Amino acid sequence: MAAIQKIKYYCQLFIQAVRGDITEFTTGSIDKAIFLLAIPMVLEMVLESLFAVVDIFFVNKIGINATSTVILTEASLTILYSVAWGLSIGITALVARRAGEKNFTAASDIAVQAILIGSVLSLVISLVGIFFSKEILFVLGAELKVIEETYLFTQIMLVGNIVIILLFINNAIFRGVGNASIAMKALLIANSINIVLDPLLILGIGPFPQMGVVGAAVATTIGRTVAVCYQFYHLNNGKALIKLVSRQFVFRFKLIRQIMNTSAGGMFQFIIGSCSWIFLVKLIAESGTAAVSGYGTAIRICIFTILPAWGMANAAATLVGQNLGANQPDRAEKSVWRTAFLTFCFFAIVAVIFFVFGEPLMRFFIQDEEAVRVGTRCLYFLSTGYVFFAYGMVVTQAFNGAGDTRTPTYINLFVFWILQIPMAWFLTKFGQLGPTGVFIAIAVSETILALVSIVIFRRGKWKLVKV
Repeated sequence: MAAIQKIKYYCQLFIQAVRGDITEFTTGSIDKAIFLLAIPMVLEMVLESLFAVVDIFFVNKIGINATSTVILTEASLTILYSVAWGLSIGITALVARRAGEKNFTAASDIAVQAILIGSVLSLVISLVGIFFSKEILFVLGAELKVIEETYLFTQIMLVGNIVIILLFINNAIFRGVGNASIAMKALLIANSINIVLDPLLILGIGPFPQMGVVGAAVATTIGRTVAVCYQFYHLNNGKALIKLVSRQFVFRFKLIRQIMNTSAGGMFQFIIGSCSWIFLVKLIAESGTAAVSGYGTAIRICIFTILPAWGMANAAATLVGQNLGANQPDRAEKSVWRTAFLTFCFFAIVAVIFFVFGEPLMRFFIQDEEAVRVGTRCLYFLSTGYVFFAYGMVVTQAFNGAGDTRTPTYINLFVFWILQIPMAWFLTKFGQLGPTGVFIAIAVSETILALVSIVIFRRGKWKLVKV
């Protein structure tokens, strides 16, 4: 009977979490707070990762040239994602702190200025996409034939970047205020549309035109556009804790500076990682199109597991922000360690799955033998460092949730630029290991990132940050 009661209890909590009934997490059980926050955030990240997996599944049916274009375009978009993630880190930290203080008017002001910042930024990136899509693919190492065949995919993704940025920013607002269920539902809408349109537009099923890889860009952009409209509906219907009104939509440069100062570290964190990622892709590209396709497919599989764990890390960030806002630093720290342990358990299971079923997973997505061989080896090496990813990911986000975005920036700078890039280059060029050198560098650097983050986090200076 006790087991049945416990199952019922967690089922009720799950329903509460998905509905978003509870948005205050500064009192009561820490495990309950983690559960209520993490469930919608994990589901949100699962849905985000579905974009990558669904796209690569159908694009692989076209051929490795199309797959290579998608991977290289994603590499170019990592800079955009870095800025969007960085903004979302600062926004979540500021909104969560104001929510912990129960100052929801100030939280709404932050939300509006963040949306304005994102809109201006997206305009600049759209112009780059219109005029320089071919050049971007060329710089990243794409073959000229591949560029001419598939550059429209890159162009559409860059020109339609505003829906990517707004999706990140709006979800950061909802996460910061503790209503992660709306962020989850927005991505559910986007993914549902993407999953339906991908095969129809890519393969030309029924009355739909066969658009090839361009169809993937169109499907993704339509799905995200509808999701952003759903987000704005909730931000304007007056029922959420964050309420946007038309008079707020004027540039307030003092508040913009505060957002940018808090977000700058987050942006640089991800820009550092993204530049490293671009460099690694270029090293892989030297081994041929099949290697890029295999590596990219393996990374998409990894993302499918990393992003749900990132949901746990986002939950830790929100708990840190709200509890620091409520002057409860010890509760904030306990929340981080507990979340990191649960994420560690999840990653340990994933690591075993990758090591045992790496090749079957690759063959499900792609048929080219060389691509399967490279991708399988990538999964094997990354699985060795997976258990360390958990603590590195959660602790880094805990710094960000506290508003201390500089510390993880310095850690990333050391790990990715001073350690990972030279190691990958040396192992690939002088060690003559090819793509394997890149895989080793990733596993080693992520492990060191986790260890360094833990040591600095235990010192506790993040508890004194004011935002």
